[in-house]
Amino acid sequence: MKRYGQYCPIAKAAEILTERWTLLVLRELTMGSSRYNELRRGMPLISPSVLAERLRTLEQHGIVECRRGKDGRSSDYSLTAAGAELQPLIRAVGVWGQRWVRNRMTEQDLDASLLMWDIRRNIQTEQLPAKRTVVYFEFADAKKGMKHWWLVVESGEVDLCLKDPGYEVDLAVSSDLQTFTRIWMGDISLASARASGKVKLEGQGRLKQTVTSWLGPSPFAEVKAAAVSSTRLGGSERGPVQASI
Repeated sequence: MKRYGQYCPIAKAAEILTERWTLLVLRELTMGSSRYNELRRGMPLISPSVLAERLRTLEQHGIVECRRGKDGRSSDYSLTAAGAELQPLIRAVGVWGQRWVRNRMTEQDLDASLLMWDIRRNIQTEQLPAKRTVVYFEFADAKKGMKHWWLVVESGEVDLCLKDPGYEVDLAVSSDLQTFTRIWMGDISLASARASGKVKLEGQGRLKQTVTSWLGPSPFAEVKAAAVSSTRLGGSERGPVQASI
């Protein structure tokens, strides 16, 4: 852990919270993930050893509580009172990032796994039919093994599958990864993407008609990117730049 050698409470908090991946671990816990595998799905690039170390550090500092199952292997992680007090901070960091720094995103930042996991935990299940509903997503330009996804919604529970679960598909969604990420983050509307042919929906009419009531967007989509002007050396100015992916 980094140590700044200062009594300042900001410095002391930074010693814990600014370690790589720590804020993302807290993001996942804030968003409702509680099992180790759920945390990994929200952070597919984190190594198991680093995740275990970050959880252990947060537990040692009273920010996270771990309840181990009777089998001695499964564990549930949750925020303590100290951890819950960080939730507005995590939200504020997300709002700031959405408004000010998403213009720095590149294609390398696009992540089908995170996108689908984010969609999975934000599905408005009460807006879907009472029967089992299966939504298939296809991202033709995603990495190998990340092109095909199935969301299975039943009895208020949502399962995310990378392999065909064998159920009849009620709605099929096809798009490129960048377009659907921009829709999810509020940069463009689903209607405009469909009109331009960048998103196609096939399946039950009712699901297509009501798609915006049950499918997202991201909790940060309401935060609009800032128009930023910057002054270059030599006194020249560049006009407003709209932040987007």
